[in-house]
Amino acid sequence: MILGIDTSNYTTSVALMTLDGELIKQRRQRLKVDLGERGLRQSEALFQHINQLPDLIADVAKGRKDQLTKIIVSNKPRPKEASYMPVFKAGVGQAKALSSILDIPLVKVSHQEGHLMAGLWSADISFDQFLAVHISGGTSEILKVEKKKSNNSFEIEELGSSQDLHAGQFIDRVGVALGLAFPAGPQLEKLAKGGELGKLSIPSSVQDYQISFSGPSSAAMRMIQSEKKAEDIALAVQQCIANSLEKVLKKAIEKEKYKDILIVGGVAANQYIRARLRKRLEHRAVGAKLYFADPKWSSDNAVGVAAMGLE
Repeated sequence: MILGIDTSNYTTSVALMTLDGELIKQRRQRLKVDLGERGLRQSEALFQHINQLPDLIADVAKGRKDQLTKIIVSNKPRPKEASYMPVFKAGVGQAKALSSILDIPLVKVSHQEGHLMAGLWSADISFDQFLAVHISGGTSEILKVEKKKSNNSFEIEELGSSQDLHAGQFIDRVGVALGLAFPAGPQLEKLAKGGELGKLSIPSSVQDYQISFSGPSSAAMRMIQSEKKAEDIALAVQQCIANSLEKVLKKAIEKEKYKDILIVGGVAANQYIRARLRKRLEHRAVGAKLYFADPKWSSDNAVGVAAMGLE
């Protein structure tokens, strides 16, 4: 069996999977963020991972010691040489110790590759080449992806990204300002269901493949200050994100000639954004085909990381 470990910025996660892709067990535990705060310092996040990870590993792998054949761990945010975040040291340290004690292989992958694989695994699809969107609190990137035939890794070319705030940060800043707990995504989505479509509008800011969410965030803050209805603001935030993604993806579809698009990351769990993108991009005038990770595997998890080790 494969043991997957992921210690992202806000979730400690462990998963156990068979070599043919059957998920046996997984555990996730969110890092604690005080009400009113918009995140954690890396030192505090690392400390919480160190405290939480041993118990999660013990629970998931209990009684399976003799069945473990490899360990896969996320060691950095993206598959780039300079990519680094201290929080991943917690998972790598535990993985190295277990690999040495059990005398089994250890494979290091990026957090982003884990998200892509979680999408492919949960949607039960396989592509050699596709466009991808990785949209979360830590990244908002448009990617051109090629799956390597020799193993389950990816060749990733970044076509564009957010130039300031990420989509998840945009949601969290507005959500916290509206009195929601961090992370605000699920609560803001619930709040937006009571909004009136078209009542408020936040213009998207897109140039070529590049997206900006700082201007839209400022516009939303002005709406809050002028005491606009919270439900309408939440809906306008979702619309702005969907419109921004639609613009860059239309350009990518036309230029790169790819029709298959995989959308992953915590923000990709938002049902309004999913439905709007499907309606606009799967229209016959565009002709794209969108794929999403199952909502429960859209946010940070070790399941995709474990699946990187599939035979």
